[in-house]
Amino acid sequence: MRRFGLIGFPLSHSFSKKFFTQKFAAENICGCAYELFPIENVELLPGLIAQDQELEGINVTIPYKLAVISYLDEIDEAAAQIGAVNCIAVKRSNGRLFLKGYNTDAYGFEESLAPMLEPHHTRALVLGNGGAAKAVKYVLNKLGIPFLVVIRKPGSETFLYDRITAEVLKEYTILINTTPLGMSPDYDSCPEIPYESLSDRHLAYDLVYNPEETVFLRKSKEKGAKVKNGMEMLYLQAERSWYIWNSK
Repeated sequence: MRRFGLIGFPLSHSFSKKFFTQKFAAENICGCAYELFPIENVELLPGLIAQDQELEGINVTIPYKLAVISYLDEIDEAAAQIGAVNCIAVKRSNGRLFLKGYNTDAYGFEESLAPMLEPHHTRALVLGNGGAAKAVKYVLNKLGIPFLVVIRKPGSETFLYDRITAEVLKEYTILINTTPLGMSPDYDSCPEIPYESLSDRHLAYDLVYNPEETVFLRKSKEKGAKVKNGMEMLYLQAERSWYIWNSK
């Protein structure tokens, strides 16, 4: 039995387990299972891997995306630059264990965003500067798209919400919400930006995927903006994990 799983704490619900369980069934992938490992401390990770010799791949969620790095033998370029790992490949050879970390969030976001970009989408506003923003900033840098990070309180290398004007929005035509505003059950909240200044030249991307259409996306769409939620990114990063686990 090939085993894969998700570590984090708590793990009250999991997209990953549902996704992979359905994938294995739909694609007739036999001899594979995906489990949840709600470990209360990241220090339990080595023991988990040692005890389960069939464990070949691990997804990582809050709060361990940074903490797991010290337990790995190697991390890929994206994970190193972002400073977060959400996928681990577990390799065993001649009794030796080798753990390599990846960040598939960056892959998922880039593959999801890129097809929507048009020539006038040259600058971006990244709304929020938490953990979810890290992969977004990495991808924008990779694509050569200048951006401003927008937050509510003054900070270095950031931009305040009350400074977003109609003039700013003429120049910054990509808006990416990395905050939890609008996420279930907080359906009525949204980033405080002048939505009346948006147009069909804008692209609004929300990392939130539940609900399918947040207030941020609805208000942006009402002004003609192209919109997209984070569901495709989620599927793409999961598929990327599967690709990594099956690569030699």
